[in-house]
Amino acid sequence: MATQSMNNQHGGTVRVGTRGSPLALAQANDVIARLIAAGSVAPGGAEVSVISVVGDRIQDRPLAEVGGKGLFTKEIEQALLDGTIHMAVHSMKDVPTQLPDGLEIACLLPREDPRDVLFGAKSIGDLGAGAVVGTSSLRRGAQIKHLRPDVAVASLRGNVQTRLKKLQAGEADATLLALAGLRRLGLADTLINDGSASILEPSEMLPAVAQGAVGIEIRSDDTFVRELVAPLNDDQTRVAVSAERALLASLDGSCRTPIAALAIPDGDGLWLRAAVLFPDGRQRFDTERRGSVGDALALGSDAGSELRKTAGPELFESWQS
Repeated sequence: MATQSMNNQHGGTVRVGTRGSPLALAQANDVIARLIAAGSVAPGGAEVSVISVVGDRIQDRPLAEVGGKGLFTKEIEQALLDGTIHMAVHSMKDVPTQLPDGLEIACLLPREDPRDVLFGAKSIGDLGAGAVVGTSSLRRGAQIKHLRPDVAVASLRGNVQTRLKKLQAGEADATLLALAGLRRLGLADTLINDGSASILEPSEMLPAVAQGAVGIEIRSDDTFVRELVAPLNDDQTRVAVSAERALLASLDGSCRTPIAALAIPDGDGLWLRAAVLFPDGRQRFDTERRGSVGDALALGSDAGSELRKTAGPELFESWQS
């Protein structure tokens, strides 16, 4: 077994690949802690391997202008294919629907709260006339513009701490961050309880596909690592993320496509809400599906097909221009 022999060659240390942002490091260290708690590795038996990715290196322009997919995963996946790491930890909202040959998402951790948090106002409706909302997310920007056409949206790049510093420096009147990331960094209670931020319900700001979900990617032929991560998998998260990513695949969504979705399992049932928008927010198209968890992929794919049909060719041509 290739990975078993590599472990022996390198003293049995399991190498966990990730981006170098504070949030990415927190997620990778959480995976290691879970592996130790599950008995999959001994204390000290796994280490984080930080890999530079193009999405982090480009800070001077919106990522939507760069185009393409895999801006936060490509280099990490190459390290996985090369055998320099044993597994990769990703925020699933950054992972393209089409993975490189020979790789797969083998495990999904329990999903954190997928909602967004607004800094600078109690709600989108409370934003001042002409306020500037800083965000690098086309999904967030389009939903803001749809609800508040009078508000300006400006690009605001950087990790959580960087964006909050830019907001404090007056580069924008408001910004949005994922609640999941704030919780994983231990910042949520302080920032939200002090009244400087408010959690937005999905009815006001529908999350990104797979927001709040962390996945572990491995080589498909690596049965050793597959067994290591198996105890960490959360079935409900896998069902929800599968439905949302099936929707994204059906729409052929990329970082240039304002797509939002949230699937919620409830026992044997599943409720999926989804929307696509023009980047300027002038039109929004919504749909939802209810069905069984066993039909998660079909529900997502069908919802995506409906949105593609109802939105019409103009929207999809605008994504590709």
